[in-house]
Amino acid sequence: MSKHNRLLERLAPWIAVAVLIVIWEVTVRAFDVPPFIFPSASATAQALVTFAGPIGMHSWQTFWTTMAGFGLGVAVGLVLGFIVGSSRFLYHACYPLLVGFNAIPKVAFVPILVVWFGIGSVPAILTAFLICFFPIVVNVATGLATLEPELEDVLRVLGAKRLDVLLKVGLPRSLPYFFASLKIAITLAFVGTVVSETVASNQGIGYLMMSAGSQMRMSLVFAGLIVISAMAMVMYELFALLEKRMTGWAHRGQR
Repeated sequence: MSKHNRLLERLAPWIAVAVLIVIWEVTVRAFDVPPFIFPSASATAQALVTFAGPIGMHSWQTFWTTMAGFGLGVAVGLVLGFIVGSSRFLYHACYPLLVGFNAIPKVAFVPILVVWFGIGSVPAILTAFLICFFPIVVNVATGLATLEPELEDVLRVLGAKRLDVLLKVGLPRSLPYFFASLKIAITLAFVGTVVSETVASNQGIGYLMMSAGSQMRMSLVFAGLIVISAMAMVMYELFALLEKRMTGWAHRGQR
């Protein structure tokens, strides 16, 4: 691949963002859409600058809350995924229950968490955890459960125990699944946090957006959306970079 093509690939996301912003601005101006319905890109940028202080404060609250819920989800997801994936019986017994639990809208848990823990950061952390641990469990369990029987038979013949096979072969083999699940889980964690903040919090980007929406300040609402998207994209790219560094062996045949 030439240097020119590689440069275009690196610039492609920024070009797409620039095109989207231009379309956004031109569409709003062409149809003369009122700002309290759909603000222009320039009005949203102005809101980001004008309310930089409150946005920064609420963004930090949302970020650390999301990271706390995400960290809890990773820890529980790894342990539960290892347990479920290590046994065929547990895999078939627990998988339908996990799917059924994941099908429940997580916003339905927020009132319950408010009753248990009150309004604040705890319901947001737990909502982020509840919405993000499922893909981690499923991917880790799938990576372990799909270990080739022939490979396991060879290792057994060489004297390896079941636990040795899982720890020394199964877990490394599950790393691509695990990092793929992290990229999904981190974006879902932000969704869970913001959903909870809109219902059961007095701080955070979700709370800021709800307050701004009730006052018809839609430019501030869209500014909050952009901040959430930016944080999620940064964390996604971070885990994508870690995935390339730690599981490059799994992608060596790809260009």
